[in-house]
Amino acid sequence: MNKSESQGTKRMLTGYVISNKTDKTVVVRCETIVQHALYKKYIRRRKKLMAHDPENTCQIGDKIQIIESRPLSRRKRWHVHSVLEQAV
Repeated sequence: MNKSESQGTKRMLTGYVISNKTDKTVVVRCETIVQHALYKKYIRRRKKLMAHDPENTCQIGDKIQIIESRPLSRRKRWHVHSVLEQAV
């Protein structure tokens, strides 16, 4: 396996902005639905991720798409890719 085969595409997630208080950073809540292994019930899993927003364009409540990137700080490993819906 050479280097080009081991490198895949970057992950993209969709979520809602829950905080934009820090400069050039937004906190995004991403939800995934998984099925319980034993009971087969569908469960919502939530994750809070910090994403880089260089122009400070995102507002609380916006639905955005984030893309995986190199580590930018201790907790920030995502970039804002696009804003899908503006908050009302």
